[in-house]
Amino acid sequence: MGDPRVVVVGGGYAGATIATSLDAVADVTRVEPKDSFVHATGALRAAVDASWEDRVFFPYDRLLARGRVVHEYAQAVTSTQVRVPAGRVLDADYLVLATGTAYPFPAKFIESDVAVAKARLARLRESLRGARAVMIVGAGPVGLELAGELPSAFPALELTIVDRAQDVLTTGDYLPQLRSAIRSQLEDRGVVFELGSQLGYLLPVDVGVLAPFTVHTRAGRRIDADMWFRCCGNTAVTDYLVGDLASARQPDGRIAVAPTLSIPGFPTVFAIGDITDIPETKRASAAIAHAHVAAANIRALIDGREPSAIKGADLYSTAMAELFGRVPGAAA
Repeated sequence: MGDPRVVVVGGGYAGATIATSLDAVADVTRVEPKDSFVHATGALRAAVDASWEDRVFFPYDRLLARGRVVHEYAQAVTSTQVRVPAGRVLDADYLVLATGTAYPFPAKFIESDVAVAKARLARLRESLRGARAVMIVGAGPVGLELAGELPSAFPALELTIVDRAQDVLTTGDYLPQLRSAIRSQLEDRGVVFELGSQLGYLLPVDVGVLAPFTVHTRAGRRIDADMWFRCCGNTAVTDYLVGDLASARQPDGRIAVAPTLSIPGFPTVFAIGDITDIPETKRASAAIAHAHVAAANIRALIDGREPSAIKGADLYSTAMAELFGRVPGAAA
């Protein structure tokens, strides 16, 4: 009898970590359309600095010693099977759902081929060199980080941030002093904030494309810019759940999990990372901590023990060292 079959759907921080953790004790298959891991926390720096690309993209073929990666989208997933294009079906003794969230470029990428993703980043940087003014929609962590990167690389760029909220960073438990400090720092660099009113209508041009436009907020403020970015609206990617797992998907796309990170009613199916309904800030450190909890519980099940690890400890630093220590050229 061979090793137990573990199928991990998704290859972000959570998926890559748990696949690496279980590689020595199980027959691991990861289903991930991208040909490289995307170190998303460095993506916004890579959007303005080409030298950062090698710190953002890492080929998956260097990550696992025994396991394999199927570079396809999961089309239909039940508790025991994952169907990919061309009718291929992967059977699973243990299933891990780690597909994360969709988010606009350049914070995340839809391109499966890293060469295509890098080409899009190169076009973006070239367009930014020709832009006079940029508008960012969203004054949350991503929008403010991008607002910090852009003027550092392009000092002459005029930058406007629009958000329906009355202040920055209103979606998390951030201290008022932090919100005030960050806003003041950006205003000192010339960033203009249009808060308390959303855009009056959708723009006819895609994000990150050089195409001058004029738009008005619902409060009547006019904004002229050459390019815009949407830094809001992440969506859980779970629309592949069918059959016995269809009911596990909540209206907002997220998945309810037990403290052990298994899906209630499915002891061999685990959901980790941004797709869970755990009320916490969705960040890389939390996703990696989820992966270690789920990996410990899958090992317990393989050994015939009851799963006992529960979500709690933040294992980000240790996990990142384990994950990227294997990748030649990775930042320490």
